[in-house]
Amino acid sequence: MNWRQSFEGTSPLFVKEIMRFWKVAFQTVGAPVLTGMLYLLIFGHVLEAHVEVFPGVRYTSFLIPGLVMMSLLQNAFANASSSLIQSKITGNLVFVLLTPLSHRAWFVAYVGASLVRGLVVGFGVFAVTAWFAWPGLAEPWWMLTFAVLGGTLLGTLGLIAGLWAEKFDQLAAFQNFVIVPMTFLSGVFYSVHSLPPFWQSVSHLNPFFYLIDGFRRGFFGVSDVSPWLSLAVVGTATTLVALLALRLLKTGYKIRH
Repeated sequence: MNWRQSFEGTSPLFVKEIMRFWKVAFQTVGAPVLTGMLYLLIFGHVLEAHVEVFPGVRYTSFLIPGLVMMSLLQNAFANASSSLIQSKITGNLVFVLLTPLSHRAWFVAYVGASLVRGLVVGFGVFAVTAWFAWPGLAEPWWMLTFAVLGGTLLGTLGLIAGLWAEKFDQLAAFQNFVIVPMTFLSGVFYSVHSLPPFWQSVSHLNPFFYLIDGFRRGFFGVSDVSPWLSLAVVGTATTLVALLALRLLKTGYKIRH
């Protein structure tokens, strides 16, 4: 089977995954956008006059890129993971297994749809919150690069979690004890330079920190670390996670045995 044949049939599965979340857009898109706006209103109101992270940058403006990326990451993860676990529990995954789709087609469809949902939610959060404090677009190419990488990385992690989990409790544990802590401890609400040395070192072990820091670079033109370092870390993490997901799909881990 050549590379072109291995991706045949990707489009129908991709469209099916897009339609799955779009049919309940009020829940899958509207709710995260509202949550992001509430975070901005609460934290911005409380800390606006007390915190200045970058010189000349209002705290509310600083907060917006972090909220956009946090929403993008969490929803990209939720899309693939919830789709797989629902299909496994209800039993309709068998209809996808009966098709001649390759593991590469599965990967592109599930991760691609997760990326789309993440980008839609992220854009929605940005469109709503930017009315309160325009953050600027100093280097937009970094913003686009890290948005795509972030959605891909978390969509792939969601795919792995969906394959691994056998019930909703396990999926919730993965999200609550892995994804949410890594997201909140990545510099969404603060600069890591404000942390004690030990926690700064811990933050630098978190790939989500590099995602948010590189994404924020696109808005302000300044960041805690070099965007090239962030790109290298995130690119490596995405590649390794993608290879693992492809291996699990190829062997049919917990879906064919």
